[in-house]
Amino acid sequence: MSVSYVERPDGRIAYEVLGAGPLVVLSHGMGENRASWRHLVPLLVAAGYRVAAVDVRGHGESTVGWPTYAPAEVGGDLLAVVDELGGPAVLVGSSSSAAAVVFAAAEGPERVAGIVLIGAFVEPPKANPAMRLAQALVLRSPRLFGMFHRTLFPVTRPADDAAYRRAMVANLREHGRMAAVRGVIDQVEPHWTARAREVRQPVLVLMGTRDPDFRDPGAEARAARRLFGTAEARMIDDSGHYPHADQPERTAEQLSAFLKVSTGA
Repeated sequence: MSVSYVERPDGRIAYEVLGAGPLVVLSHGMGENRASWRHLVPLLVAAGYRVAAVDVRGHGESTVGWPTYAPAEVGGDLLAVVDELGGPAVLVGSSSSAAAVVFAAAEGPERVAGIVLIGAFVEPPKANPAMRLAQALVLRSPRLFGMFHRTLFPVTRPADDAAYRRAMVANLREHGRMAAVRGVIDQVEPHWTARAREVRQPVLVLMGTRDPDFRDPGAEARAARRLFGTAEARMIDDSGHYPHADQPERTAEQLSAFLKVSTGA
């Protein structure tokens, strides 16, 4: 399937659509691209869904040079994709994009049937001076980012993980890509947690039990769940920060159960 684009005031957003049925829009995390969902997409398509995998602004085949990469604006991009394809849609956000789907649900309730947060950060990660220096280096080097990305799979990796990472790093070497990565983690207000209580749609929080980004992934999932009026929190066993990549079948099972309820299909 060829890539499509939706025009935005400051650039264009790339996405790819497969399948037929209720719409599900997938949004990847910092530094990645829509291929992050390559193992989950065919499972959702087989389950009867139309699936759009999006390149977040500044990533993949989306344009660079945006004035902001704030999650509220990324949420607006996702709503633009929904409008282009015809919604409503369930929005699935991984890592940094988990914040974006909350903003989208709050801003466009009639266009969003439900949201899924995978590996969401309830509090901004805290780091000592040494860690901050290491982070600054990683966020300026595609090669170091690729090395860091590898650590987020502490249990198992997809068979094509090395090839995916090489392609990801090559994409990050393009002009403006690492600036977008840095922009994703800039601290901006309001934080997504301030908008969570406005979300009235069904919410699912997914977390890998071995996610190395959190001291206690289960506690983080429960903390995220409590921010919403009603939400579910489910754990994916033996999974790291990207359960849709290292445990796609188990992730698809959890998502399919949620999608049946939120889409009525």
